[in-house]
Amino acid sequence: METYLSLAIAILAAPLFPGIILKVKAFFAGKKGPPLLIKYYILAKLLRKGSVYSTSTSFVFQLGPIVSFATALIVLLFFPLAGANPLLSFHGDVIVLFYLLGIGRFFTVVAALDTASPFEGMGAAREVFFSCIAEITVFAVLVVFYRLTGSLSFAEYFSGDNSISLMSDKGALLLLVIVSMFMVLLTENSRVPVDDPATHLELTMIHEVMILDHSGPDLALIELGAFYKLFFYSSFIANLIYPLSSLSGFSSWALFLGLLVLVYAAIGLTESIMARFKMNLVPQFILTSFALVFFASILTMGVFQ
Repeated sequence: METYLSLAIAILAAPLFPGIILKVKAFFAGKKGPPLLIKYYILAKLLRKGSVYSTSTSFVFQLGPIVSFATALIVLLFFPLAGANPLLSFHGDVIVLFYLLGIGRFFTVVAALDTASPFEGMGAAREVFFSCIAEITVFAVLVVFYRLTGSLSFAEYFSGDNSISLMSDKGALLLLVIVSMFMVLLTENSRVPVDDPATHLELTMIHEVMILDHSGPDLALIELGAFYKLFFYSSFIANLIYPLSSLSGFSSWALFLGLLVLVYAAIGLTESIMARFKMNLVPQFILTSFALVFFASILTMGVFQ
């Protein structure tokens, strides 16, 4: 029962937290900012509209939003939200989990290419290139986790006697992992300094340019999938900061939500104090995250054997 309740809360609350990012950015700009529920209003507005399809597109264009939403939702089924047991879990699921995200990205890319728009093709090429580099960091993190726990199950990373967190005796090592995963979060979710979700200039967009032709319910599914994906990466970092499996009930959810607020506030802070990188500097930024994890993996071979 706790598992289903945790999953339901996550599904319903995921669109709420991006409002925190907007509030933090508005605070640093000296503005009031939109209401916290702004994303719910946007989703409701999109769902009331109809979808428009170009005559040059095929069923692939309509399939893209559905698959990207479904894969992001399935990923949450594997996550131990607030220390609760995940709905799905098996040995090796951590590899399946990140490849599910890759499938969602693939269908978003092919839907963009299906429009035959040169701008969307340009954004798709950038998305694939930067995501391939970010995957190196993700799987390097999984190597570190395997060295520390000997497991390939996502739930076992955050539960049991070998749970990993910043508060454990390996906290100094995991600090490097947390920083690198935060950089991956910014990359995979098209946030500043890699991309700017607020811009609408085609020459500088990455993710946003790929979904320019989507509208109505299709765009709502893409946005909702993006909220779930951001929620997943933020929850990942929150669990690395503190072992939520050691708590239960209201205390675990209170701490979990508090950590999520900190992660989303950190995203807003980053977008407030940093400008977007030039396109040729983005690969260097992503590879820096890999360098941090690579150094952490070296430490697991020596100090933490």
